[in-house]
Order: sequence, then structure tokens, then C-alpha cells
Amino acid sequence: MNTLLKVMAIAITLSLGKVYAESAGGSDWKYNETNPSNKICFAMYTVEKRVLKLTAQLYPLQAQESRDIFLEIKRDNVWQRVAQSKVRENEYAVHDAKAWNTLFRVENWDHSRDWEYRVVALDGLATYSGIIRKDPVDKEEIVVATFTGNSNKDRRMKPDIIANIKAQNPDLLFFSGDQSYDEEDHLPAWLLFGRQFGEIIKDRPSICIPDDHDVGQGNLWGAEGKKSTGAQGCADGGYLLPVDYVNEVQFAQTANLPDPYDPTPIQRNISVYYTSLNIGGVDFAIIEDRKFKTGPLGLVKAPHGDRVDLINDPNYDRASVDVPGAELLGSRQIKFLSDWGTHWEGVQMKCVLSQTIFVNAAHKTGKWRVVADLDSNGWPQTGRNQALKEIRKSFSFMIAGDQHLGTVIHHGTDEWRDAGFSFCVPSIVNFWPRSWLPLEKGLNPVSDALEYTGDYLDGFGNKLTMYAYSNPRGATGDIGTRDDPFAGGAAGYGIVRFNKKARTITAECWPRNVDVTAPDAKQYPGWPVTVDQQDNYGRKPAAYLPELNIEGETNPVVQVIHEATNEILYTIRIKGNLFRPKVFADGKYTVRIGEGKNVRTLTGVESIGLNEKRTITVKLK
Repeated sequence: MNTLLKVMAIAITLSLGKVYAESAGGSDWKYNETNPSNKICFAMYTVEKRVLKLTAQLYPLQAQESRDIFLEIKRDNVWQRVAQSKVRENEYAVHDAKAWNTLFRVENWDHSRDWEYRVVALDGLATYSGIIRKDPVDKEEIVVATFTGNSNKDRRMKPDIIANIKAQNPDLLFFSGDQSYDEEDHLPAWLLFGRQFGEIIKDRPSICIPDDHDVGQGNLWGAEGKKSTGAQGCADGGYLLPVDYVNEVQFAQTANLPDPYDPTPIQRNISVYYTSLNIGGVDFAIIEDRKFKTGPLGLVKAPHGDRVDLINDPNYDRASVDVPGAELLGSRQIKFLSDWGTHWEGVQMKCVLSQTIFVNAAHKTGKWRVVADLDSNGWPQTGRNQALKEIRKSFSFMIAGDQHLGTVIHHGTDEWRDAGFSFCVPSIVNFWPRSWLPLEKGLNPVSDALEYTGDYLDGFGNKLTMYAYSNPRGATGDIGTRDDPFAGGAAGYGIVRFNKKARTITAECWPRNVDVTAPDAKQYPGWPVTVDQQDNYGRKPAAYLPELNIEGETNPVVQVIHEATNEILYTIRIKGNLFRPKVFADGKYTVRIGEGKNVRTLTGVESIGLNEKRTITVKLK
């Protein structure tokens, strides 16, 4: 790290007002601020459809301290109050902890400019300031920084990440899960997360979704909210801790997100948050891929040793675990993705954010070599394919975490590479590394930088094409370096660049403790990886429709519908004025061009051969 960034990192740590415990363990990380002026720990926000939602997290308040809290913005160099609320004291239902947070909601927000804001509490003694950024619609490239797995094996500050993110200056932050590994102790862990990352969160929109460890479980098959007995690591499905605890974790981490697509709670009144957020013309679907997933206990009969979730018999019957009726995303979220994928107003590109990826990409987890892990989204296979087939209809890239292993994968359902690309980012603190260690080299390799790229089947028989992976140090993927969570453990984070003009997506995978501003800064081998937007629906055409020559509008939305089945094949905002729609069966199709009130609908458009050339001119008003 160069001298300037070292100074920045030190300043970031000191600016928190206190030198916090640097130990990797112990109890001193449970810091409780007593100085009233520092009682606001951090704040996070999003703006969607001119609605600002901002949450503030406080340290526990004393009985005599005011619960009134206010949001102010600076207009013409004068602070003006735009919202007020009360500090929430809802109980977590575990350890007598309380929430100590609040949500501000401001409608008709002016998203065309930056705004200085401050949260004011304790009768003005406590303030916390940041920037609510304007919507970056004028930027050619939208940049997302993405993280996962903030293990409690290293509770220190993260000055290397903070300095790098400030230098890379992303438009959006995405924390995909496991911000807390402290099971029943979310509040102090969440406050520590705020001290670690608040410096970058306060000045840019942030998406933070909880995963299994956040809600107090080693694994999570949510099973639509049923009560788990904890059997076999909660493999019976459902939530182990009280509903109030789960809901308070979700409120703390997700209340700043746009309103849910369908806010109806699941069983036992557990809340949901799946929704979408448009940042500068890139539309992000935020899904809950654990919440509706079926638990495998009692369903999966394959031999798998001591743990029901880990299959280690290479000769097991893969089809036997694809149990009829087993859910992954659930019908509600499939409906959401189907609806979201057809809405393109103000949208250039689309992306799906989830807790983990739709495949099992690790052959070694911890000390064990495994064939298949039912905690991954490679299972159940039918639900996995259903999700990928819906996601590809909007040509969506996918970003996730959880696997502790950085990967870029082109997913396949019926054929290799017929769906979209995913980027799974490595853990911030990778104390439990996983490795991509196939026994043979893949077909059709795609990289000279790495040995094991190309077409493979995962342990469930799912098709995947590996483009890049970041194994922990060691030629065989051994994890003897697990006491070094930065270097040997392959820790890091991701940067994703959506180029709206070129319609490309570039995934960058950065190791920890690398100064990204240094001339010799290097990503993990095999990165960056750049894909074209249309590669996210890689299914090969059986035929085409005549090429569309569209007049009157550049980059219009095009939707293709198979008239025999009434299925929407895909919807995309095209690049330019010419588009040759691919189709997957001969027949007649409906094509909709444009959006809003300016739409042309062509019916009965007949498919033509792969090598035929024909053009239809379409005039939009």
C-alpha cells in the first residue's frame, strides 16, 4: 500500500473517534459507546422511484436519553429537517438485546443532485453525516462493489478495503450475507460491521441482505418460515431462533431497501424483503434464495455420511435427490422475477443479486472433499433450472457470495452455456476456504491463466462452464493457511462494471491487502472477466425472426412472445436500431417494440431459417 493510502487508512480508523479492539477474538469487540456525541454508529440508504429510505443504527441508549431522532439535509448551506422518527427499542428476544435503530422514509426525493445529510439524535448532541448521491444516469459505467462473509475470526477494522473502495468509488455497495457470524448476538456484531464499513456505506446506496449466520444458523433452508428443530444443522428446514429475532435482523439489514414486491409475510409472520433497485439505469433484482428453500432432511435418501447436507459418494444417484415438490426460490419469487424482467422503463441492463449462486462449485469445503453440498443453490436441480430459465429472459447477470470461493461461471440448464453468467465473490475474511478442484480438466477451456476452466457437471449433474476461480494457496487447494485469512485463504471482494454504452459486464476479483492504485496491482489470476449482455441468454437459436430495422427511437425495448404457448421468451433494451430476434422453435411470434405509450406490436411474425435474411422496418412515433 502506498504512503497516501496508508495515511488514509489510519485516518479512517481514527475518525471513528476511538481506537477499537484489534484482537481477532475475545469479548472486547462488543464495544458500547457511552459518549452521547458518538451514539449514532452508522447509516445506510437507497433511493428508488423518488423514495428515500434511510436507516440509522445507534448504540444502546440510557433511560434518560431522548428517543427522538431526525433526518436533515443541507439546502443553500442551511440544515433543513426532512423527516423525524423514534429510535426503535424492539427486542431481539435473545440476550435482552434491543434494536436501537430507526427508519426514515422521504417521498418525492430530488434524485438529480447530491445532498449532504445528517442524522441528529439525543437533543442534538449526536450527529452522523454523509452524502445521498444523485442517480448516476449520466454515467457510461455503473460500478458495484460486492462483498460476502465477514467472519468473526477476524474482528479488526478493514482499512485496506476501505481505502480501495474509496479509490474505486463504486455507485453501489452489495453485501450478500454473513455480515455477522455471531449466531444469537446480532446487535453487537452489527455495530462492529458498522464501525468496519460505515465510512463507505454512509456516502453511497447500499444493499445488505442477511444469510444463515446473520439469523443465527450454520445453514438455512427457510422452508417458508416454519420452525426448525435444529436437527442435522437445521436441515429439517425453517428458522431456529425466535421470529422476533429473525425479523429484527432483517429490519436492521434490509429496512433501507425499496419496498418489497409483495410484503405478505411468510409463516409465523416472518417478514420478506425481495425487491428491486435501479442505479443509473442498471436494474437490480434482490432475491431471498434461502427463505423459501425446502430443507433436505427426510427427503434426500442418498448416502452422505454424517451430514445430511454433504454428499460424498461419487456414485450416488443424482436424480434421486431432485425430489418432486422441493422448492428453491418458491412461486412468489419466480412471479417477481417474471414481472421484473419485463419492466424496462429507465433501464439499460439488468442484474440479479442473491445470497449464493445457482450451482455447486466447490469440491473441497474446510478439510473435506465433497461431491455435492445441498446448502448450495445447485439443489434442488429442478428449482435451480427454473430460476435460471426465468432470470435469463431479461439477459441478467448474477452476483452473489456465500461460497467463500470467488468464481465466474456461465450456467447451463438443458445445454452448457444456455443461461446467464454469475460472479461469486470471495469472503472478506475467508477462514473456511473452499476450492474448485475437479479430478479432470474441463471440455472447451476458456482461459490460459487457470488449469481447470471449461465445461463441467457439478455434483448434482448441473451444467456449468468455469471461467475463473480463486482457490486458496497451495497446489492442491490445501487449507493449511487458514490462519492467514488474507493471503493464503484467498480472501477478497469483487468489483462489477456495467458499461451501458458497450453493453458489457466486467467482473474484477481483488485480493485483500492489495493497493488497487499501485501500478503493479493485480487481481486474482483469471480476472478480470468481461461478458456481453446478450451472453446472459446463451441458448442457441433454432431459427430467427426477420431483422428489425427500428426508426424513430434508438435503443428501444424489444419483447418476443411465442404465440403457440403465449410464453414471453425474453425482453431486452437493444443496442442501436437493428435487432435480429432469435427464437427456439419454428412458428409464429408476437414482437413488441417500444415502451409506455409508444409501442408497436407485430403479430404473426413467422420464423425464418438460421441463414435466411429478411428485414422488417418498424416506425415508432
